[in-house]
Amino acid sequence: MNMIFLFDLGIALLYFLASVLYVAGVLGGNTRLKSIALGWLGLGFILHSLDLALNLAANPDFTATQGQFYVSLLAWTLLGLYLVVWWRLRIQFLALTAAPLALILFSSSMLVHAPELTIPAQLSGLWFGLHVAALFVSIALLAMAFGAGVCYLYVDWHIKHKTKPSRIRRDFPALLNCDRVNHWAVSLGFPLFTIGMLAGFLWADVTWGRAFSWDPKELASVLIWFLFAYLFHQRLALGWKGRKPATLASWLFVLCLVSIAVINFFLPTHHSFRP
Repeated sequence: MNMIFLFDLGIALLYFLASVLYVAGVLGGNTRLKSIALGWLGLGFILHSLDLALNLAANPDFTATQGQFYVSLLAWTLLGLYLVVWWRLRIQFLALTAAPLALILFSSSMLVHAPELTIPAQLSGLWFGLHVAALFVSIALLAMAFGAGVCYLYVDWHIKHKTKPSRIRRDFPALLNCDRVNHWAVSLGFPLFTIGMLAGFLWADVTWGRAFSWDPKELASVLIWFLFAYLFHQRLALGWKGRKPATLASWLFVLCLVSIAVINFFLPTHHSFRP
């Protein structure tokens, strides 16, 4: 067991404790527990940032060929975006989904021993960097929309059925705030997802001589893009609010997770993380 593994284990432990304590704080209505959880989450994010930076600084070419690095980077992006939302909008409840998702993704990056990716020299070029960055931020935004959507549907159901407000529900934000996060995530997320897709196709055309190769990941991404485009159009052009965008955004994020978990790890694809 080397020092790098122990360092990563410490980060995963911080994410785990933050997830458990925040849920306990919500269930128990304990503000202090939630504050401690957010402190540990922030510390985990700082160490996670250091971990990524040290790996890149030590051997950037080798690190860029490791599938684990990209899974870890996705976890970092998701959590970083949550912290930005928390700081800018003062919306804390998204930690209920951000912390566990960061834990799952970061732990996966430690446990999955993927082979080196076959990446040509063009990998480090502009299009690949844009492809990865834009898609990761858009997926992180979808994760925020997922958290807000689940919260919206939960509160909306209880209001509609006129149930007695539980301690958990009292801790949740108003429906308007959940819808606000959804609008923000969809408005920014879809253009970024589109940019990421286009950059990926351009990079593939330069690298493999064809922009589209009927790869399972490409097919899944196109399907997600069409659904995302529909949500973006309905939300911004037709003024969708409330349950419909909350439901569709939640399913879109689940579809992204299934695409990552099933296609990247179990199917033959250019984006494979299979051992």
